[in-house]
Amino acid sequence: MSSLTRFRHISAVAALLLVSSSGSHDVARAQESAAPMPASAVVKAHTFVSMDPVARNSDFQIAVVVDIASGYHMNSHKPLDSYLIPTTLTSQLPSGITLSDTIYPPGKNEKFPFSPDKPLNVYTGSVTLRLKLNAAASAALGATSVPIILRYQACNNSACLPPVKLPLSVQVQVAAAGAKGHAAHPEIFSSAPAH
Repeated sequence: MSSLTRFRHISAVAALLLVSSSGSHDVARAQESAAPMPASAVVKAHTFVSMDPVARNSDFQIAVVVDIASGYHMNSHKPLDSYLIPTTLTSQLPSGITLSDTIYPPGKNEKFPFSPDKPLNVYTGSVTLRLKLNAAASAALGATSVPIILRYQACNNSACLPPVKLPLSVQVQVAAAGAKGHAAHPEIFSSAPAH
């Protein structure tokens, strides 16, 4: 085989390898775009306090606004089947802060391709969950951190991501009894919470 023929042969093999290699990259790219989003990208949560500061011997609320990525949903607090994981808020409250109620909005009954005959009760878009709290006379003055756990499972039309326990922390400024506070975030707290 002449050196020119050998060169042409090697060039052809190299070109073939390059084409097949770029083809496999295109397939990998398509598989990546079809893969589900990571749970941290699907659900974003933001926390808000209704009063600033919160006076001792007074009621206040904490809201957790949950934004769910388009194309995804999560089960409501009261899913229609017992095997489904409900959305919940739990907190280890600091001394002097007590919980009177946790308010979850109603979900929407929606049908999905994997459950065409039976709707699921779900949250989509943006939902607001609330904790109704009281600062007692014994609540520590100054900045107090209130840890909250948001538990949920996000799904799209074909698959569910693993359940998540998302840790959140809310800073509450506690003042002496009778201290004047102002209503904070009226866009969130001015309307009566939906049950």
